[in-house]
Order: sequence, then C-alpha cells, then structure tokens
Amino acid sequence: MTKHQRLTEPLIRENGTLRPAKWDEALDKVAAGLGEHMGRAVGMFSCSKATNEMNYIAQKFARVVLGSNNIDSCNRT
Repeated sequence: MTKHQRLTEPLIRENGTLRPAKWDEALDKVAAGLGEHMGRAVGMFSCSKATNEMNYIAQKFARVVLGSNNIDSCNRT
C-alpha cells in the first residue's frame, strides 16, 4: 500500500455509499452507535500476562463504563 492509497479523512456510510466527513462528525457517529449497543455488543479482552491489578481495572472499566459483563482475560492459557 502506498501513501496515496491510505485514508486521510474519515468516511461515513449514507444510503449505501461512503462520503468524506469531518473527524467530529465521524466520532459523534461512532459514539452514538456504541451507545445503542452498550452492554450487549461490546466486549473487552485483557491480557493474562498483566498484573491482577490491571485485569481488575480492565473488568471494572468494562462493567462500569461500557456496561458489559463481556470481558475475557484469557487466564486459561
């Protein structure tokens, strides 16, 4: 991929086509989409090599901020 093929601005899909958008508009659309699915379609992975404290903070963030119990720290590996 050359630098001329890279995206330089966000794109928003409207009526099946992509259009350029400003960053504020794109981030607002992402935030609204996450808000619609919060707790159901959002999950989080943590690292089994992280400290217990880091994994605790990750699960707290997932449950309190994201409203999701979908967290996996892969501790079984």
